[in-house]
Amino acid sequence: MLHRVLSVCALLLASLSFGIAAPTPQSASPSKRVITHEDLWLMKRVGAPTVSPDGKWAVFAVTEPSYDEKSQVLDLWIVSTDTQNPAPPRRLTGTSGGESGVDWSPDSSRLVFSARREGDETGQLYLLDLRAGGEAQRLTKLVNGARAPRFSPDGRQIAFSSSDYPNANSEADNERIAGERNARKWNARVYDGFPVRNWDRWIDDRKPRLWVLNLATSSAGAFASRELLRGTALAREPGFAGRGGDGGDSLDASWTPDGRGVVFTASTDRHTAAYRFTSTQLWYIATTGGEATRLSGDSHSWSQPIFTPDGKTLIAALERYNDKVYNSNDLVALSWSGPTAGSLTLAAARELTRGIDRAVTSFAITADSRQLYFLVEEAGHEKLFVIDLTKGSPRRVFDMSVGVYTNLAIARSARELVVLANFESVTRPPEVVRLEMKRARHIPLTSFNSAKAGELDLEPVRHFWFTSAQGRRIHNMLVVPPGFDPAKKYPLFVVIHGGPHTMWRDQWVLRWNYHLLAAPGYVVLLTNYSGSTGFGEAFAQTIQGDPLKSAGAELNEAADVAIRDFDFIDANRQCAGGASYGGHLANWLQATSTRYRCLVSHAGLINLEAQWGTSDTVYGREVNNGGPVWEQGSVWREQNPIRYAAAFKTPTLVTVGERDFRVPLNNSLEYWTALQRRQIPSRLVVFPDENHWVLKGENSRLFYQEVQAWLARWLAPPAGIPPGGIP
Repeated sequence: MLHRVLSVCALLLASLSFGIAAPTPQSASPSKRVITHEDLWLMKRVGAPTVSPDGKWAVFAVTEPSYDEKSQVLDLWIVSTDTQNPAPPRRLTGTSGGESGVDWSPDSSRLVFSARREGDETGQLYLLDLRAGGEAQRLTKLVNGARAPRFSPDGRQIAFSSSDYPNANSEADNERIAGERNARKWNARVYDGFPVRNWDRWIDDRKPRLWVLNLATSSAGAFASRELLRGTALAREPGFAGRGGDGGDSLDASWTPDGRGVVFTASTDRHTAAYRFTSTQLWYIATTGGEATRLSGDSHSWSQPIFTPDGKTLIAALERYNDKVYNSNDLVALSWSGPTAGSLTLAAARELTRGIDRAVTSFAITADSRQLYFLVEEAGHEKLFVIDLTKGSPRRVFDMSVGVYTNLAIARSARELVVLANFESVTRPPEVVRLEMKRARHIPLTSFNSAKAGELDLEPVRHFWFTSAQGRRIHNMLVVPPGFDPAKKYPLFVVIHGGPHTMWRDQWVLRWNYHLLAAPGYVVLLTNYSGSTGFGEAFAQTIQGDPLKSAGAELNEAADVAIRDFDFIDANRQCAGGASYGGHLANWLQATSTRYRCLVSHAGLINLEAQWGTSDTVYGREVNNGGPVWEQGSVWREQNPIRYAAAFKTPTLVTVGERDFRVPLNNSLEYWTALQRRQIPSRLVVFPDENHWVLKGENSRLFYQEVQAWLARWLAPPAGIPPGGIP
């Protein structure tokens, strides 16, 4: 048996230049084959459905990936929602630039979207008339682009977001300033306040703007348009920003029922992010201009405003402002009688989702304005709930034991209830589906990847729970390799999710695909440790003041329970790894355990203090660790992996994107240096053109190859060498 595994590992290593579909320690099902990186990467990626108001059609984006980025295609497709007379989807667009931000006109005849087409240096708005046919018509030509378009209730106007350079009072000013900046000979970034970076880009000094374009008036092919925020007191606020933190973000605009104004989301305190939690508020501005009115009258953070079709109620997402790093995103309903300053408060709202104590991921309102459907995270799934908007409590529409629903959409004026979403699972890539409530099921409207996925040997996940030493119920999922034989013994790979405020789901994953990791012959363990969402707000908040210790212990406990309860796991061959917060925890396992033969750390902090000072977000880390770093509270000292470097023993693969500003390169280099100084077998892989994630095809292929080679090296050692004791 040992000889056979060693031979397979040798073949695995030798196969790396040809992809990772290497021979496995067992054979796949005769009618199925082992998943390869090509299978994973080249699956078409089906986006969120946008349903027409009459409920007859759904439009969605489809990405057709390629290892050559120049050959990748992203287009809009359309499909009928009629499940009684199904028809295959058809392509709507076919240009080199992809489309985003799609919205339907109220009469379901036109589409507006943002796209970067021939001659566009930035994304612009385009209008596609489905009844008349022909090519899409360009609506804008703005220096800083146009995005997130929304039709007015009468279909005659479109609100959208753009941005201005500082002191620009017109589009001519934006054009002049852009030219001056392109012509300058020096190159420097200059800041007077925080924040300065976001994920993988430096934040520039442009600020978001809100435009309204009138489709009823045009001159020489140009439509009349008006910028609403330029020159207002709101736009002059030093902390003015859109949701997300820089001028490139949209303002979550939603037309008022009378079509005379727009409710939108904006922040006025983003410049204080270095020393306090910031928030976004709800604002109103008339389409005729004037000053913006702040509608939200408390300190909580408000977002995603949407009116019910009858115009009587405003639904919004609310995150409580308190001393917690994590608060669940709850939905509230507020009576709407007009834009009154300070009228929207939690005290005046009906809380819709608080009672179920689960994080809401998306929501939509029925055409009769009576019900709100929404999706929530729960124990590895995203499930459908509904609540009556006037009375009653939220209830689960139907339960599910496989997969997740995402991107919920409901037709706003259809005679019948038309509810769409994406559905996916670990064995099925995302597709567009229509949900049937009475039958507790969904019907696929698309099947772009069904045939290819059906060729692959992909077993469903196995769920199990245990109670931790601290008395917490911990949810886990187990993935077995292709050709699985329960009579055999398989090495265990503990894969740790990031976030931390997310969860492992029963879904198709691109960056850490469970089945691709398991393909060479490993059992993959996925644990929703303390801090994960989908198990209640309090559970997600447990890591505040305890960022690594309890979660790390739960990962080890989960491995112990899996080994105890599943005879096919080899207790003597275990490795662990993760990315982002999962990388943090992998590094904590390095500091506190020798049970793992190897570790994989992607974008993982090794030094709490170094990340605090160099990450694009800082204040939440300070609160999570009990105070500022210079006070040297116990967490900074006792849960900082680098302080345990003298105990490091486990061989580690360290990978990082050079453009990662969330967990900057310095942490990976510091870890690498400590490993080398301690003379621990280790390997460093730096991706110069990647950010927090490995997103390019060939880089992704190399990442999986490196991970598989590392696991193969350490999970089949010579007999007699104990776990954690490999030289």
